[in-house]
Amino acid sequence: MGRSDALLQSRTSLPTPFFPNRDFPLILPRMSEPLPVVVGGSIAIDNVKTPTAEASKLLGGSASYAALAASYFTQPDHLVGVVGHDFPPEHLEMLERHGVGLSGVEHSEDASVTWTGEYHENMNDRTTHSVAVNVLENWSVSLPEELAAAPVMVLANMSPQNQREMLELTTCKERFVLADTMDLWIEIARPDLVEVMKGIDLFVINEGEARDLVGTPNLIKAGEIMRSMGPRYVVIKLGEFGAILFGPPEDNHGLFRCSAFPLREVLDPTGAGDTFLGALAGYLASLGKTDYTFDEIRQAIVRGTVVASFTCEAFSTRRIEELPEQELISRLDTFRDMSCW
Repeated sequence: MGRSDALLQSRTSLPTPFFPNRDFPLILPRMSEPLPVVVGGSIAIDNVKTPTAEASKLLGGSASYAALAASYFTQPDHLVGVVGHDFPPEHLEMLERHGVGLSGVEHSEDASVTWTGEYHENMNDRTTHSVAVNVLENWSVSLPEELAAAPVMVLANMSPQNQREMLELTTCKERFVLADTMDLWIEIARPDLVEVMKGIDLFVINEGEARDLVGTPNLIKAGEIMRSMGPRYVVIKLGEFGAILFGPPEDNHGLFRCSAFPLREVLDPTGAGDTFLGALAGYLASLGKTDYTFDEIRQAIVRGTVVASFTCEAFSTRRIEELPEQELISRLDTFRDMSCW
């Protein structure tokens, strides 16, 4: 019995895995068993207000979104991070129901990471009202032996020091490592971030951060400069305008431009970039290898884009907690029709 069949029998209310092993135009065939993924980063409590609604005590944190998104493509899928005494247990229970392993999640007597923010009318601009680092302030990454050996590692948004710790603890020689970052780390921990970039394979960053990191307003030049800093692939996120993939010049001129899936309504874009990263990693792991081609990275970006679009349609992870596989496939099909010419 395959994993999809088992899930359908035992957890009919939950989504089946979105494996790329179907007769579908944009989905590459899965030639071998999926590889495990380990996602490290922040696990947080979010309080979010938008022009039309607000919600509190939501599941937040870069690693939470990324691990959940990866679970649609591959198993096993593990989460690494730390939560405080006040962390709502239902959030961890939901992740576990999706097959996300929690052996790498530490529990602290301190308070959890908490973010409170408000989105403005255009949903692109937001104001952060407060950030409580709490348990992350003195946290150091530790990996159980089985997680350290995982061939696909995701260094979701966390301090470059924590990212370096996770890199140094990994033991798999034939591994593929993806990493994300944010403007704060560029500002206060640039040397550590540069060191992280030397040890990873794919670097994800948004457009404003890309310009700040390398000091050029031109994104094409920025992508090329960041590739020269270590990673073989660089993805610049453009928010509602999609993403740009940079790779070796001999592959498709080293560029792929992907649009975003157009949404009629955006309720809460929090975590969309982290969902994108997790789905991208999960899809790659589902191919059963770590030596990916440019086209396979490109296919992963398309899937990350589609899964991320669902995140924007509800607060927190609510929309991507209960996604039927067919709905994902249908939106991917629609996206293909919209994008081809």
